[in-house]
Parts: sequence; structure tokens; C-alpha cells
Amino acid sequence: MKPRIPTLSTFSLLGALTLAILLDADAVTTLPLAPPPQGLLAPGPKTDGPYTPLPLVPGGSVIPLYPPDSPYLKADKIREPEEYHSYSPGSLGYIIHIHNPSIEFHAAKGGLNTGATLILAAGGGHEKLGVGGESIDEVFFFALQGINTVILRNRLRSDGYDPRTDAVHDTLQAIKLVRAHAQEWNLDPAKIGVMGFSAGAELAAAASLQWADFDQQNDAPANPLAKVSSRPDYSVLIYPGPSQFSTGSNPPIPRDMPPAFIACTGQGDWIHAHWANEYFTALLNDGVPNVELHLYARGRHPGDKPGPGEPPSSGGVSNYGGAPFGTWSARFLDWFRDLGFLNKAGVETQAARDVAASLERKPHELKWGPPPKTTAAPAAPVVPVLPPPAVKTP
Repeated sequence: MKPRIPTLSTFSLLGALTLAILLDADAVTTLPLAPPPQGLLAPGPKTDGPYTPLPLVPGGSVIPLYPPDSPYLKADKIREPEEYHSYSPGSLGYIIHIHNPSIEFHAAKGGLNTGATLILAAGGGHEKLGVGGESIDEVFFFALQGINTVILRNRLRSDGYDPRTDAVHDTLQAIKLVRAHAQEWNLDPAKIGVMGFSAGAELAAAASLQWADFDQQNDAPANPLAKVSSRPDYSVLIYPGPSQFSTGSNPPIPRDMPPAFIACTGQGDWIHAHWANEYFTALLNDGVPNVELHLYARGRHPGDKPGPGEPPSSGGVSNYGGAPFGTWSARFLDWFRDLGFLNKAGVETQAARDVAASLERKPHELKWGPPPKTTAAPAAPVVPVLPPPAVKTP
């Protein structure tokens, strides 16, 4: 059967119909409004068993941190669902009521995968968990850099937990759990670290200092993760909260202390800049290798009101309205690449070699000072030499 070819009369008829529609005022309608933003992710249902966290990003693999009978959990709370809130319509901003803490794994993009993994610890002052700008955005950003990501949902002070113990334990348990799944998820077990923002950076710092104690406390035959190390291979502190060095204490620094990357804005966020510098100085004076600090002149802490002419106080990997602090992620990738974390999986990193070479180091001693003042002997008085008297001639 031959295909039917439109004739001139067919085109004429179509043109006439189109013209009739255009001339008919009743047929001309305005563009319909766009549908409203979709609702936020709905929490899972409350059941007789422990609450089952749902993935915040499609495709995520979610695993609770602890078994239901763990002494780290509150048995009367683990059935309660999480609660999700928004800063803008249709966009998840933060979570509260986390009683069954979890991790959510997302693989790097295809052939770019380097095996490196970032455990993302969001901020929120330990009152809420700001996963929107400090976890979810980072999943997509770092996937394109060949870096796997894990969203940590840790417990909060606002729900009756202690950030110095409960949230730190959650962070260390997350490292153990990710490392235990390294083969299954195609990760390099020697390239797992924590990137923390604000309050989450407090957890990253604490994990770097306390991991050995946590491993010892949990070295029990019934624990399947007993022999899996919770030591982070690196830590990333972005506009960090106070560390253990901020209370005037002097916690011991492990000889195998992980390298650290630290970034913050300056005068506009001076208290976090102070805490960033405090942590950096403690590690620098101890001789910890590969510690890098970036303090940027302009910018404020996320959520703070910017002054006239100041860049917006956004967070995470946003561009901060074009302010230089918006490039911290590029500086981090430079540091990460330089230490070998973006090499192929299975290749020993420069960071690991430097840690091994510094195990016998001793803290630096600042011996320089201004030259001592010397007390010079008093100078002898200067006696003026007078010219001889003129001889008068008769």
C-alpha cells in the first residue's frame, strides 16, 4: 500500500482551521499555571518495630547504624518516625527526631569512581540536621568528581542526646559500617573520611581524636564490627563549631592523626574562624602532616543575616553569590588530589605514607623569640676638647 501524501487542499484546510482558531477569541486561552511543588518526602510509618529510615536522595541505600537491641539506642524511642522540614517549598531542608540513626550510601558516577568516600555530617547546632544544603547537594556534586558519599543521620541534642557522646559515637559507628561494606560498594577502605559542616564539623574533629577509644570499647566477640577500624583517613571541617581544644583542655593527639582540611569565612563569622584556627594550630604545633586551613575575608555563617553589600549567607557547596568562599570546594579537591585520594582505588595515598612517616614525631617547640635586652655599661662622660688659647702678639 502506497503512503498517503498530503495534497495542497489538505494544507489549505489545515491553514483555514488554524486561522479560525486564532480569530476565535473564545479559543485563545492563557497559559495554565504550573502545578505546585511536590510535597516533601513523607516519613516512613510508625510500626511495632524500629523506625526504618527512607532514602533522602533517590537510589540511596539506607542502613541503621546499630542493631535494635544496641545499648547505644533508647528502646522506647526507636519506633518514632523522623520529621522532615523545609526552608523553601518542595525542598527538604532539615530533619529532627532522629532516634534510629542511619547512613545512606550513594555511589560516585560510573567510571569516574575513585573509591574515595565522604561521610557527610550536616550542621544545625545539634538542634536539627540541615541535610538539604549540607548533604543532599553534596551527593550530586561529589558524584561528578568520582567521590562516593554517605549521608549521616546522627542523633540530636534537641531530642535528648549528648552531641559529645551520642553524636560522636554515631559518626564513628558510621565509619565502621561504611568500611565493613567497602567491598560490596566498590570502595577503597583506606580512603574513607568525614566532611562536617558547623556542628557536623565538631563530629569530624572528635572522630579524628577519639576513634581508638571507641574501637577499644566496642571490641566484643558479639560485635560483627569489632575488628573494623573507625579511624577516618581524613577529616574536612567547614565553618566548624568548637573542638575539644576550645574548652581549654589539651586532649591527646594520636600519632596517626588523620590529615585535615579546614575552611571558614573570617570576620563575618569570627567565632567559627577562631575555632577553625584553634583546631589547625593544635595540629600544626603537634606536627600532624598535611593540615590545611583557608580563612576567607568575606562571608557569614549559614543562616546569619548578611550586611549591606555582603554575599548571601548560604552554606555547603553553593557559590555564595560569587564570593571567594564559594570556591572552597575547589580548594578541597586540590588538597584531596594532592594527597592521592583521587587516584585509582587500591593505590596507597600520599597521606597514608606521610602518616606512617610521622608516627615517631614530637611536638614542635617554639624556640624563637626577640633578642634579649643587654644592659650596656654606662658610657664615660665626654670631655670637650677646647682649642688652645690664642697667643697675643705685642
